Amino acid sequence: MPYRVLMIAPTSFFLDYGCHVRILEEARVLQKLGHRVQIVTYPFGRDLPGLEIARALPLPFRPRHEVGPARSKLILDALLALKTIQVARRFQPDLIHAHLHEGALIGGAISRVTRVPLVFDLQGSMTSEMVDHRFIAANGLAFKLAYWLEAQIVHLPRLILTSSRNAARVLTEEFRVAAERIVVLSDCVDADAFTPVESAHLARRVEELRARLQIPPARRVIVYIGLLDEYRGTRVMLRAAARVIERGADAHFVVIGFPNVERYRALARELGIADRVTFPGRVDYADAPVWLSLGEIALEPKMSATEAAGKVLNYMALGLPVVAFDIPVMREYLGEYGVYAPVGDAEAFADHILALLDDSERARALGGAVRARAIESFSWERAGREIERVYARVMD
Repeated sequence: MPYRVLMIAPTSFFLDYGCHVRILEEARVLQKLGHRVQIVTYPFGRDLPGLEIARALPLPFRPRHEVGPARSKLILDALLALKTIQVARRFQPDLIHAHLHEGALIGGAISRVTRVPLVFDLQGSMTSEMVDHRFIAANGLAFKLAYWLEAQIVHLPRLILTSSRNAARVLTEEFRVAAERIVVLSDCVDADAFTPVESAHLARRVEELRARLQIPPARRVIVYIGLLDEYRGTRVMLRAAARVIERGADAHFVVIGFPNVERYRALARELGIADRVTFPGRVDYADAPVWLSLGEIALEPKMSATEAAGKVLNYMALGLPVVAFDIPVMREYLGEYGVYAPVGDAEAFADHILALLDDSERARALGGAVRARAIESFSWERAGREIERVYARVMD
């Protein structure tokens, strides 16, 4: 049975990273399965073809922070709530699919009034994210208030989709959410879009990009894509890059993402590796396969224990071996085929990069294994069917 789905996205959708990709791909696969999806989001971001997107009223100023917690988001969330009420009256949804905690709070209020069931798509702990972004300290009154609010929010929906088993564990153990109200829905990947370079056309695009970036033909390329921030491990990753280069590797690092590009360019200069690191900034999601195909190794320096890391699935689908810190979600994605360093250990991270550069046969084997794993276990079509089963449960 097709449903009318009101999807609440309290973020500047679409911005080519993380949770935005999950929102996009979920909406697309649900549309393919015959459902109608109406997305309600902040006034910032960009529209995408084929999606119904309604935006809250704009602010008279541009917030300083595009990602993470910020005081201006209180105003944005209030405007988003008003817009969601307006859209709900017109759209008459069968159910509400809310992303992030702010979306679940807004959706919970509307669900209570309209009696339309709420599904919460949780991608990490709200309180932990605030601490990771240094928005609040890991103790004190602000932390206690945020934790209390998070505890109230996670009990609003009928069912919760989590992006990792670790997130499900946090819900059951820390917030006392009943296990039967939780469904693990890992991030997924379009393995047809993210595919290893095989066609002459794609290979030519990759070589043209490499030439444009002025990377010498023989130089080995290591890639990263994602947000650039301290809690994302960007500083540790660059320190590891410096160690790789100091130890004689003819390597070049392409660090794709935003914000804080100038901060990390300055750090690269301080580390003496500015000529070996390229910071292209934000790239369109549609262009990401070409950019990532520059590399023969991919990096994920994230250290947060509660967030997902969907970019790793893109790496996997492209057949790139992955060096990551040893956190639970990495084990969920990569299994035995990941290359893991102790959390925060730049020296060990560099050692693993160098080991893969020195052993191309092992790197190729790992790349083939993670691509096979991505295709088998992390397809959006499979995820779409799981979301449909969740919808059927809440509609009973």
